[in-house]
Amino acid sequence: MTFTDRLWKRIEPIYEATLAHPFIRELTDGTLPRDTFLFYLKQDTLYLSDFTRALALAGARAADNAHMQSFLEFAVGAIAVERQLHEDFYAKYDTQLDVVKAPACFTYTHFLLSKALLGSYAGLIGAVLPCFWIYREVGMAVYRRAAPDNPYRAWIDTYAGEAFNRSVERAIEIADEVAGAASEAQRKEMEEAFVHSTLLEWMFWDSAYRREAWPLQEAMTSVPAS
Repeated sequence: MTFTDRLWKRIEPIYEATLAHPFIRELTDGTLPRDTFLFYLKQDTLYLSDFTRALALAGARAADNAHMQSFLEFAVGAIAVERQLHEDFYAKYDTQLDVVKAPACFTYTHFLLSKALLGSYAGLIGAVLPCFWIYREVGMAVYRRAAPDNPYRAWIDTYAGEAFNRSVERAIEIADEVAGAASEAQRKEMEEAFVHSTLLEWMFWDSAYRREAWPLQEAMTSVPAS
C-alpha cells in the first residue's frame, strides 16, 4: 500500500459523506437550484485564485525540477481551463463575479496559503492534493449517474475528463515521491494537512448549499464606509 493509498483510506468516510451531501446529489440529478450553483461557482472562482498561488509556491519551493515544472503547469491549467469554465457559466446565466469570500472559502484558502508560506514542502503537498483527488472522484461519480441533459454538464465533463485525470495522477505520484523522501514528522504533517483539506472540501460544498454568509453581514454592509 502506497502512502497515498493510506491517505485515501483515512478520508474515505469524509468522501462518502461528500457524495451523500444534497449539493452533490442535486448536482447529479440536475435539480440543484441555479442560484445555489452560481453561489458555488463564484466562491470557486475566488478559491481558484488563491489555490493557483499555492500551486505556484509549491513549484517555487520544489527541490526537484520535475516537481517544479508539474506544479507550475498545474497553476497555469487552473487559470486557463477552470477559469474559462467559470466564465462560460457566467455568460450562460448573465452574471459576473460580484461577491466576497464566504467563511468556508476564506478558511480553506487561508489554510492553503499558510501551508504554502509557513509549513513544510511536504505539508503543502498534502494540503493541495485533495482539490485534485476529491474533485476527480466526485466528478467521476457524478458523471456515471448524471443525465445527458444535466444543466451542469460542462462542469461534470471537466472534472471527469481525461485531461484532469492526468493532472490528478501526476499530483498523486508527486505526493508519494515527496512522502518517500520526507521525515516521519513531515509525513505526519502531510497526512494531517490532507485530512484537513478534505474536511474543508466538504465544508465548501456545504457552504454553497446553505449560501453561507458571514455573521452580521447585513449589519456590516449597512454601515457607511469611512
